[in-house]
This record gives sequence, C-alpha cells and structure tokens, in this order.
Amino acid sequence: MTTSPGQDEPALEVGVALNDELLIADGAKRRGILNHIAETGLGHVTVGDHISFHGGAGFDGMVAATSILAGHDSLRAVLGVYQLALRHPMVAARQVATLSQIAPGRLVLGAGVGGEDRGEVANAGIDPATRGRRLDESLGVLRRLAGGEPIEHEGEFFRLRDARILPAPAPRVPIVIGGSGDVAVRRTAEHGDGWMGIFCSARRFGETVEKIRAAAAERDRQVSWFGLSMWVGLGRDDLTARRLLGERMQSLYNLPPEKFRHLTAAGTPATVAAALKPYVAAGARHLTLVVAAESVHDGIEMAGEVRSRLDTSGGRG
Repeated sequence: MTTSPGQDEPALEVGVALNDELLIADGAKRRGILNHIAETGLGHVTVGDHISFHGGAGFDGMVAATSILAGHDSLRAVLGVYQLALRHPMVAARQVATLSQIAPGRLVLGAGVGGEDRGEVANAGIDPATRGRRLDESLGVLRRLAGGEPIEHEGEFFRLRDARILPAPAPRVPIVIGGSGDVAVRRTAEHGDGWMGIFCSARRFGETVEKIRAAAAERDRQVSWFGLSMWVGLGRDDLTARRLLGERMQSLYNLPPEKFRHLTAAGTPATVAAALKPYVAAGARHLTLVVAAESVHDGIEMAGEVRSRLDTSGGRG
C-alpha cells in the first residue's frame, strides 16, 4: 500500500473519489464497494460537498464521509472539499468531533470556497462577495475549537462566548486547503495542515508545494500534507479509456474534453501511473483518482493496479 519514503517523507497513499456510486439505498452493495476498495490496497475514499449546485444537484460531504467511516473499519475518508464558508464553524466542529468518535484518525477535512455557482452560496444565506473572508474566519475558529478548550471570538461574521466542543478529536483531524493561486498558498500557510490540488500541471503542483512550505515557515508553522485529485480514464486500452473520460467530463462540466487533456490522464493502469509519477516526485503523497471506467468495480480494480505500479517504482519517474 505504501512506498518507501525518505526519512521525513510521508508514505504514498492512493485512493479513489466516489459520490453517486456510494449514495445508494442498497447497503450490501455499498459495503461491497468499500470492501473492494480496501482489498485492492487503496487507502481512502474522497467525497465532495455541494448544497445545491447548478440547479439543485449535490451531496452532503459530512453525511457521505460518515457512510464510508461507518461502512468500513480501516478506510479513511477525505472530504474534498467541504464548503465550510456555507456552514457555521461551531456546527462543523461538532460534526468533526462526532465523526472522530466513530472513526478516530480516519477523517481528513478538506476546506475551500467550493464551486463557482454564486446561486448556491446566496441561497445558503451567504453573500458571495464575503465567501473568502468568511472561510478564513471559520478556519481559525475551527482550529481553536479542535483543542477542546473554551474560546472567545469576536469576528466579522461570528461571535462566540465560552464556546467549547467536547470530546476534542483525538487524534486531531487534519485540515487541508483546496484551491489554487496565492490565496490558497496564504490560506494553507495560515490555517492548514496541508493542501490538495486539482487541474494543475506537475510543475505548478511542485511550485505551489514549495511556496506553501516557505510561507508556513515564515509563520513558524510546518505543513506536510500534500495531495492531488486527478480525473483519470481507466481501460484495457488507451482509446477506450480516453473515450470514457471524455464522456464523463463533458457530461459534468459541459466543456470539450480537449480543454482538460493536459491536466488529466487516460489509458491503461501503466499509462496512468506514468502520468502520476511527476506529481509524486513534486511532493504529492496523497493521490485521489477520480475514475471514469466501464463500471465502478472495473475502476476500483484498475486504480489498485495504478497504486501497485507506483508502489513498485517508489512513485518516482
């Protein structure tokens, strides 16, 4: 499941992103999917979060993470990314603490501003123009509440008096920041335990990692969790895999597949593993494969093969 990292380098973990495949009424089928993920050596399942995206679609990230953590005894759940700016941080802190009681050490909370649907934000009662500031304040409050001690807070959006969440999560839940650009660098350096990237080149990924490390050091902090989510088409031949990925992404994003071609990977497990190696060399230690395949079980099986190839090669190019 893991590579042989350097002295201070975390082991490599590979997981898959699933939403619709797990949000089903058939509990036996859901457990079968989770068991298959674990059997292939994959370490985590990543789920998204939307309240009402582009006309009403969505899925609650905390509920989806709960279904994973309660449905399997070892898999980790990565919530990437949770739209923390659309929730009250006190409520989010309670949810995180409760999940930590159910599955201590198996939740990673990714936080970000979410998609670009301003209607979703406004209909949640939040002024879209303040979303970024609200997220920053929420992150600061969430981190303080995680310690289990009473806090006082007087901010732009929240006022808390003798606020406390018990039991405090043990171990502490990592908070990783989603997004790109200077804002993501600053936000990770100030509030995050790590950063998760998507739709970026290996060169840009590596540059962002170095900027975050430097910015965190300036604040006397250390950031060590670096992850990548990548859309991948997986098939027994490259042409089929590319077709599957193109159809899935065009349906979701309503954009031509060529727009994403250089920021995704498609082909056999060997082809996809080769595409991921430069990201691992650039510092990615938590890889999430957003898989397009003929079936969910085909995708899981081939994602496991990708993990094995990265493991065998040490993840290096």
